[in-house]
Amino acid sequence: MKFDYKKIVDEVFSNNFWPRFLITVIGAFVLAVNFNLFLLHNHLVIGGSTGIATIVHKYTGLAPATFIFIFNCVFIIISFIFLGPRSTGLTLVGALIYPIFISLTSNMCEYLATKIVLDDFMLVVLISGVLYGTANGFIYKAGFTTGGTDILIQLINKYLKIPTGMASLFTNVIIIIAGGLIFGPSQALYAIVIIVISSFLVDKIMLGISDSKMFYIYTKKSDEVKDFITQMNTGYTIMKTEGGYTSKDNHIIMCVLSTKDYYMFKNVVQKIDPNAFFIITDCYEVYGGHRKQKFPFI
Repeated sequence: MKFDYKKIVDEVFSNNFWPRFLITVIGAFVLAVNFNLFLLHNHLVIGGSTGIATIVHKYTGLAPATFIFIFNCVFIIISFIFLGPRSTGLTLVGALIYPIFISLTSNMCEYLATKIVLDDFMLVVLISGVLYGTANGFIYKAGFTTGGTDILIQLINKYLKIPTGMASLFTNVIIIIAGGLIFGPSQALYAIVIIVISSFLVDKIMLGISDSKMFYIYTKKSDEVKDFITQMNTGYTIMKTEGGYTSKDNHIIMCVLSTKDYYMFKNVVQKIDPNAFFIITDCYEVYGGHRKQKFPFI
């Protein structure tokens, strides 16, 4: 049976579109407030189109919202030509709404900046990092982006065959260094702290906090281990393997257990077979199969 992958991708993209759209709008609003209130006001260049806009504003006085809007429009056209309509559609919403929100919240944030005075600048950095990471995390999880250098990174990945993470790091490092040369090295260091905080939050929002552990177990007492797994009221999968040194046929037991059962299960397996070899990894999402049911957040 041949799958129509284009149709499947379109169905996935259109699934829950309006709730995801609303999340993106709210995320773009939070990003705009964070930019006007904390980043622009304190000359923090954290990369991306907002970082470039801060530098351009410093030398030309051009409103950041105007620059970001023009910047995004140019890259939307480039994206449509080189990346195709589907990829462009993922950036279109955020890329157009974000600069509009920056413009709409500019005066409000200028007023708030006079009322909200934080003596500890590191507190400003922490708040900005949390807002930036949380908003971006929900936007990415909704399947959208805010455009700008995200499109540039995709182009670098596609045509120069540079991994997305490396392309993102390279692009943002150049912008941050430029910001450091203009506004001072301390501002660049603060910008790096914001990026570290936001990256951590984006990962947690995208993947969630691991509530399960996946075990890959090689043991000569597989019957006893499988029996214990069954007593844990969860399922397991047997994977056939071949020893790298011995070339003998073996098998590995794979199972997923709640994080709260991790310590007990690991030590019981070691008691059953002190020579057991196993690998334990975080497991963020589990669908289907037979596993121990749990209440949400427990």
